[in-house]
Amino acid sequence: MQGRNHFAWQYDSERESLLNLYRKGKDKQWDSAKRIDWSLEVDPYDVLGTPENTLGLYGSRQYAKLNIRERQELRQHMAAWEFSQFLHGEQGAMICSARIVESVPDMDAKFYASTQVMDEARHVEIFSRFVREKIEMTYPISPHLKALLGESLNDSRWDMPYLGMQVLIEGLALAAFGILRDRTTKPLPKQILSYIMQDEARHVAFGRLALRDYYKNLSSQELAEREEFIIEGCYLMRDRLRMQEVWENLGFDMRECMEHMNTGPRMRAFRSLLFTRIVPCVKDIGLWSPRIRQAYDDMGVLDLAGRDLVRLMEADESQAEALDAERREMDARRDEVHESIARGALGDQ
Repeated sequence: MQGRNHFAWQYDSERESLLNLYRKGKDKQWDSAKRIDWSLEVDPYDVLGTPENTLGLYGSRQYAKLNIRERQELRQHMAAWEFSQFLHGEQGAMICSARIVESVPDMDAKFYASTQVMDEARHVEIFSRFVREKIEMTYPISPHLKALLGESLNDSRWDMPYLGMQVLIEGLALAAFGILRDRTTKPLPKQILSYIMQDEARHVAFGRLALRDYYKNLSSQELAEREEFIIEGCYLMRDRLRMQEVWENLGFDMRECMEHMNTGPRMRAFRSLLFTRIVPCVKDIGLWSPRIRQAYDDMGVLDLAGRDLVRLMEADESQAEALDAERREMDARRDEVHESIARGALGDQ
């Protein structure tokens, strides 16, 4: 069902918090061709440089059968699948953001969402270049991600793209980016993930502010409908992480791989970490019925409700700023060395 376009003819706003996000969104625009050092080399068979025992399939019977070359190939496919899903999710976010500009009734929300469209376009550009030029392999969109995007975009209610994208897809992506950012030893993926997370922290804040205000005025039936969407979406996001397409492409034993991805201790811990942004956000916007809590308890993530979401977002933003400062310091040192060499060369003449 198509949503309606909402024109807002009142241009004054009392929601200073959203206008502050809009101003921040304008101030924090950046050029990926200049801020990211694309000259950095990436080994497509070891994209992140993470230890072998952090791989999802590590410890399975299928993994034990692989030789060194096959394990290198597996690493490439897993990285290609993961970053391809980031790419597809960012395109979905770009389209959802544009939809929000059309459908949200308030001008302050339209202002902010317009900056997010540009952010998401930049993220699509970055991930597309990374998978094509550095990993040298791409994967199609996961059916679980595709299903959630479809449900978010095809609903006529203006808040559903917010709920599907800002809370679920962006929340999960932020957690996944953070896990990889903190684990990788490679400078290029660390730059990409850190800088994109700086943008995403604003996006999640936007969804929280807009939805929290709106959901205060909904009926119990309307809230129950949103909670049903949240529960179904969280199960879709959890199931998306099993990388089924990778095991199929490589001709692995599907039953063995899926069993390990479902029950292996590393994947259980990883899935839990991926909900660190979603669970406290869902609670914060007011969707916290016994049914929601029961679903999160079944998933093993209910205890994440106590996480301080604001502090998590602030840490994501500060890490990007710290990385910029570190790179400026390294550039200054390099310039000093070049200057000293040049002075020495003149002195020898």
